[in-house]
Amino acid sequence: MKLRLALAAATCLALPLAAHAQPVTGPYVSLAGGTNIMDTQNYQYVINSAQQGKFLFRPSYAGVVGFGYGLGNGLRIELDGNFYRNTIHKQNDNQLGGLRMTGGVNTYGGVANIIYDISTGSAFTPYVGVGGGYEIQQFEHLSNGAAGDVYSGSQGGAAFDVLGGVAYAIPSVPGLSATVEARFMQITGKRTYHDYPGGDSITINGSSNYTFLAGLRYALFSPPMMAPAPAPAPAPMAAPAPAPARTYLVFFDWDKSNLTPRATQIIAQAASDSKTTTTTTLSVSGYTDTSGTPTYNQELSERRAKTVAAQLVTDGVPASEIEIHAFGETHLLVPTGPGVREPQNRRVEIVLK
Repeated sequence: MKLRLALAAATCLALPLAAHAQPVTGPYVSLAGGTNIMDTQNYQYVINSAQQGKFLFRPSYAGVVGFGYGLGNGLRIELDGNFYRNTIHKQNDNQLGGLRMTGGVNTYGGVANIIYDISTGSAFTPYVGVGGGYEIQQFEHLSNGAAGDVYSGSQGGAAFDVLGGVAYAIPSVPGLSATVEARFMQITGKRTYHDYPGGDSITINGSSNYTFLAGLRYALFSPPMMAPAPAPAPAPMAAPAPAPARTYLVFFDWDKSNLTPRATQIIAQAASDSKTTTTTTLSVSGYTDTSGTPTYNQELSERRAKTVAAQLVTDGVPASEIEIHAFGETHLLVPTGPGVREPQNRRVEIVLK
């Protein structure tokens, strides 16, 4: 039942937005803080097995630090270290009755998560994930006062978690995203804690934690800014004023450099106009969107520019009149954050000068 609730919470966080945007690529770090709710823990005495009950806890604080790597296809692998704090509220015992308690519980350890980013075509990227690891739970002087019981000790066990959240890419800082997230963690197996100063030890079977976090995630290697296009040489003073530049836009499918039928028509029109107007140079400049790595995008923009230039030559434009430039993912027609598939940024600009 607890796992189903956690999966439902993760789904609710991830589904409000449709899937289209490009997720994280490369290494990143993350830091988040929030609150942790520890579920009721059932216990049983080791010697007097007929005596049993449950511990009830108050919500308290939580922190998670992570290091991960985005594979570029929507998947991320993330290693997380966590610390959860809870104070105890009450003990309900079948022999002692209900007792107020003092003390706290520290839960800490590490898990490895596999996370999937759900692209949306916007700055918002929902994600879901699952993982497993090892957690230690420390009972820090859990005392029921008049009954004379004080439970202490640290015990660990295998653990698994389910998580879901939404990341928002901050436009002013490339690579930086704000996150909100919910996690469910279950520590499996039995753990034994001693009752000081010499009473019967107790056994805890499992432990559930619900954690709600807000934080930041930063991609370590943000795309570098490319050099701007060289300025055209000034015309001689005696030359007549040039005709206004004419620009033609040729768009491409994602991760493609081949021409669509519509692109072929636009190139043919540019070639035809270059023959009937005063044109000294055809500038052919290739661009990409921000999905993919900067190195790959630079190469892709060059392939696109060369494809358009070759078609201009086929349509009768002398190769000596064509200047080819490649600008990768810089000079975006539509400003976006990193890792976004934007059709209008996948283009070649033909400028008749």
